[in-house]
Amino acid sequence: MVPERWSGSWPDCVRLAQMADRAGIEFTLPIGRWKGYGGETDYQGATLETVTWACGLLAKTERLTVFGTVHAPLIAPLIAAKQFVTADHIGEGRFGLDLVCGWNEGEFEMFGATLRDHEARYAYAQEWLEIVKLAWSPSEDFDFEGQFFQLKGIRAKPKPYGGVRPLIMNAGASSTGQSFAIRNCDALFSTIARGISFEETVQHVANIKALARECGREIDVYTVGVVTCRPTARDAADYYRHCIVEHADWDAVDNILAMKNITPQTHAAEEFQRIRDHQANGMGGLPLVGDPDMVARELTQLAASGLTGIAVSFVNYLDELPYFCAEVLPRLARSGLREKPGSM
Repeated sequence: MVPERWSGSWPDCVRLAQMADRAGIEFTLPIGRWKGYGGETDYQGATLETVTWACGLLAKTERLTVFGTVHAPLIAPLIAAKQFVTADHIGEGRFGLDLVCGWNEGEFEMFGATLRDHEARYAYAQEWLEIVKLAWSPSEDFDFEGQFFQLKGIRAKPKPYGGVRPLIMNAGASSTGQSFAIRNCDALFSTIARGISFEETVQHVANIKALARECGREIDVYTVGVVTCRPTARDAADYYRHCIVEHADWDAVDNILAMKNITPQTHAAEEFQRIRDHQANGMGGLPLVGDPDMVARELTQLAASGLTGIAVSFVNYLDELPYFCAEVLPRLARSGLREKPGSM
């Protein structure tokens, strides 16, 4: 609830995207929300639609890949395929798709859409994505006959920019979700919880990549983190405690957990508090807290575990990204993890 928290406004998003573009950041990835989580801040209550957002940012940047986050059951696949191609042409091949197969039931009810059971939502998404990919393919005037879709005389032009389809990522956490990503996507975003050992992370990443190879595919594995980087470790720890503990919107946190049936009534007190504390950190992102050397070391260790990259967030991107790029990125470059230092 700190007053300097990120606004999410369009002018600030443009400034951030252009800042990231200049610094050599590879991608920006939005949350896809239709209804906030309540609390004093109504966390994520005011969000821009992500595909049109991506189109605007792609038109204002030169190198940055911009993802759109799309809930498959809320939009017809052929409309989605055309939207994605449009964004891809605007960005000359820099659009990426973050595909969500199911989320909060309250949001689906807003659309009159059915939130299917866990297995069925991935079966639906499989057909949905197959139609999108067929629309992107050289095929013309084709039909699709499936369990969920029966489409006739499909025709979709233009095709993706340069004849290469957009990147596709998914963040499925269950075995079904991971299997879906392995079959269909270029990247899987996987949460690495605080406290998991380096060896456990290595094994987790290796298992995902091994499953992909069994399917004849390669897949990149990413994670998510929340950065609090300051000149000293004490400064970073103090600010983290100030924002994430002392000024967390605990009502919003509890609303998020209740949607997952995580409450004091369903979990032991100690376990509930552990989950609650973790959820307050950017909805469960890995906390990277410390001075530039400490943050760079943690990122280096994550890379050594086999992860391809990390999506990082901040309390306020415009305030904090310049310091991260000036201090952390050069350290990663010196360790061989980046081609050149980021500069603002």
